[in-house]
Amino acid sequence: MTEYRTEHLQPDTKGLARAAELLRSGALVALPTETVYGLGGDATDDTAVARIFEAKGRPSFNPLIIHLSDAAKAERYVEMDEDARRLADAFWPGALTLVLPLKPDAGIAPLVTAGLPTVAVRVPEHPLARDLLRLTGRPVAAPSANPSGRISPTTAQHVLDGLDGRIAAVLDGGPCPVGVESTIVTTQPEPTLLRPGGLPVEAIEACLGAPLAAHGGGINAPGQMTSHYAPEAAIRLEADSARPGESLLGFGHMDCDLNLSPAGDLVEAAANLFSAMRKLDEIGKPIAVAPIPDHGLGRAINDRLRRAAAPKD
Repeated sequence: MTEYRTEHLQPDTKGLARAAELLRSGALVALPTETVYGLGGDATDDTAVARIFEAKGRPSFNPLIIHLSDAAKAERYVEMDEDARRLADAFWPGALTLVLPLKPDAGIAPLVTAGLPTVAVRVPEHPLARDLLRLTGRPVAAPSANPSGRISPTTAQHVLDGLDGRIAAVLDGGPCPVGVESTIVTTQPEPTLLRPGGLPVEAIEACLGAPLAAHGGGINAPGQMTSHYAPEAAIRLEADSARPGESLLGFGHMDCDLNLSPAGDLVEAAANLFSAMRKLDEIGKPIAVAPIPDHGLGRAINDRLRRAAAPKD
């Protein structure tokens, strides 16, 4: 693997111009989104996409999301049906990813789709990400900017902790306000939830006027591996209290080592989740996690916690 002196770029005109220059040259740049930091590479460049998998140590069967600067560009790459357009109109830019049929002439590197006939697309809401995408002028493939399977990064320092020396640069946009990855939905053959995330499922179902079908299994979108988002420490879920030798990650009014949201606010909890897991992981003890309500953003939090707690391969 090529070793880099990873540049820490500031969120100004100079930093944006340098980040865009690097992306157009085939280099990798970590960029902020409203969900987590993404590890960006030119989605039309086979070598750049291969570098993403190499830098992360990501399995090649795990597809990527391509990020676009505006919704109109999606029609260049994917087949949009009526439900997809309705969701795009309602939630883009934002924390929604759509998995749709890839157009034959899209020009997307085959590694992005992991050999599938579909591709995941999103328009991020973060203004710095959209400015960078506009300047780059190309679709940018961007999984979370961390070693594969580990805790997702919500600050530029988190990116550097995991990928310093493996990527060309990180564009510092401050902490990510949502804090968990995007919700992933496909509309074909029917609207189906592939991964809960930063957009509550209830909002999507209200927009469509019908419940989403459940995913039937297999990997056809990012973030579906059983063990994912994992710290080094073991995790125990649905814990009312810590056992001897454990740290307790709390929610709501309770005694604990670190609290996702003392007020029981799921939005605050989602924003704090990955940073809190990192802080407790540094202590080196197993982590017990208090119960989280399984609605709204709680569904995304619980999804990440279940995958973090799953046995590691």
